[in-house]
Amino acid sequence: MDQDLPSVGSSAPCLLDLVRDRLRLKHYSLRTEQAYVGWIKRYIIHQGRRHPTDMGKREVEAFLTSLAVERDVSAATQGQALSAILFLYREVLEQPLPWLDEVTRAKRPARLPSVMSREEVQRLIAAVDDPLVNLIVALLYGTGMRLLEGLRLRVKDLDFARGEIVVREGKGDKDRVTMLPGSLAERLRAQLSVVRALHAAELQAGRGEVWLPHALATKYPAAGKSLGWQ
Repeated sequence: MDQDLPSVGSSAPCLLDLVRDRLRLKHYSLRTEQAYVGWIKRYIIHQGRRHPTDMGKREVEAFLTSLAVERDVSAATQGQALSAILFLYREVLEQPLPWLDEVTRAKRPARLPSVMSREEVQRLIAAVDDPLVNLIVALLYGTGMRLLEGLRLRVKDLDFARGEIVVREGKGDKDRVTMLPGSLAERLRAQLSVVRALHAAELQAGRGEVWLPHALATKYPAAGKSLGWQ
């Protein structure tokens, strides 16, 4: 539990809360936040729950080496753990670590990717029974969006006239434009009709407000209940 881990002082917040605050200030994604907090927690527990300010190069190298030698993690996994710990020391504790040159690195294998054929993808999508989930899966395949980008798609970001979808706050907190597949246009319009009816019913019941990013709810108090933000 977070409360079992060190704080920076007797009256200070939990160290992991400080990590979360810093990650959010720098607009890291939720998945990255969860991963970094998890690795920092494992690092502290691995070293007997000592405070990171009482540790340094030797302890970090020992933890990262144990991941490769004892847990046999992949190179990518070890690299993510290293990034999390470097973030902790550089961004939160403001104690940059010297170059970690004594870490046993997990080997990065050279493998060819397994790519599904078009027919295999079509069979996979057809096997998804739930209509809405089927639409999401087809949309991810047809647009190249990541899972959370598809799940967080807003009504206002669909442009049928241009055949485009605006992906907001994607990886690296960047916006981008991707194609709106013509084969999914009618299904998306049908889903919008469902959303429009559901939203109207929610408004009548005194609900229908959604979360808005970056304090937009303060700047535009009514935007959270508008159809475009659903």
